[in-house]
Amino acid sequence: MSSLAFSILFVSFFILSLVLRFWLSSRQLRHVMAHRGAVPADFAEKIPLSAHQKAADYTAAKIHFGLLSLLFSSAVLIGFTLLGGLQWLAIALLPHTGNGIAFQIGLFVAFAAVSGVLDLPFDYYRQFVLEQRFGFNKMRLRLWITDTLTMTGLTLAFGVPLIWVVLLLMEKSGDLWWLYTWMVVIGFMWLMMIISPTVIMPLFNKFEPLTDASLRQRIEGLMTRVNFASKGLFVMDGSKRSSHSNAYFTGFGPAKRVVFYDTLVANLTEPEIEAVLAHELGHFKLRHTRKRTMMMSVFLLAFLALLGYLKSQTWFYSGLGFDPMPGVPNDAVALLLFMLVLPVFTFLFSPLTSISSRKHEFEADAFAATHTDARDLISALVKMYEENASTLTPDRLHSTFYDSHPPASIRIHQLNLAVR
Repeated sequence: MSSLAFSILFVSFFILSLVLRFWLSSRQLRHVMAHRGAVPADFAEKIPLSAHQKAADYTAAKIHFGLLSLLFSSAVLIGFTLLGGLQWLAIALLPHTGNGIAFQIGLFVAFAAVSGVLDLPFDYYRQFVLEQRFGFNKMRLRLWITDTLTMTGLTLAFGVPLIWVVLLLMEKSGDLWWLYTWMVVIGFMWLMMIISPTVIMPLFNKFEPLTDASLRQRIEGLMTRVNFASKGLFVMDGSKRSSHSNAYFTGFGPAKRVVFYDTLVANLTEPEIEAVLAHELGHFKLRHTRKRTMMMSVFLLAFLALLGYLKSQTWFYSGLGFDPMPGVPNDAVALLLFMLVLPVFTFLFSPLTSISSRKHEFEADAFAATHTDARDLISALVKMYEENASTLTPDRLHSTFYDSHPPASIRIHQLNLAVR
């Protein structure tokens, strides 16, 4: 393939994905606002019109913000690729680092720094304007800055060594570097799953043991019924950042933890909390987590194998606005270019992953309905839809591309069948 042909292919997919994203967003916006005036019949007795309209307005605001973010990120993508931004960054960095591993790691760090700085205004607006406007933001500016600095430190502490190992493998381990890299990345993912609950997450939130004796007894009874062993039951102070609520379990093996947002504990009844947790446990007992991990591993292996081919093709670099520099390793450039353009080529396949995820959600709901009262899960979901201002009237096609969970009406309908 020539560099011109690859440039044309990239631009074609870029325009197609951009147009499709805008079209899907316009469909979602029109559909949600067209149904803003009345609560769907299935929810009419449970959710007030004011809450339904808030959800519609929140959805519309997120769509408008998302389109602005999409335009900006698209401009940044073109700037880094076809307009030569990554080339300029490499040329500016080379005199200060030499042409060895320091240059390649430095290029990664510089790219991440530029991208992070460009994203900061959007992160700030999302938290302190959009979320604030609809009453969800509980975070103060000082905490936001602290979170940003902490995340930056963690990225450097864990990311730089990982990138260093990957670059060494690309340089020294021959044609099968992508297979060895896959093994390293998979091992890194498992390491993060082990240390995240006890080392990383506590840097951002406090995790207190669940002290409500009645609720603890109910939850422990559920875990006994489904044969689920955990390291403990914890309540997380999610309310210091947001009024959104959730429950989840984290870790694996003996390190598994069940975690409830404090907002969830405050807003749901004990039977509802039990039903929500039963849904989350359903994902584990039905091996959804393992299946998703395996699927991600297969995708990662395929993408790394593809990169193994592309990194030796001159047209891959020049077709994306980068002219390889003589005597300078291009491994970091290949990784960065691949990471930048992969979402453009894979967006059309988004419904395939959404279908799998939604299937798992239905199965987890059925699991919860088997081990708890389905009516409790229904009432919990209705409360969570209202509290999180989740639209009850999404556009079906938009939902197919973007939503990992089934639309509210379909999900509630399936649960009602279990009640009957």
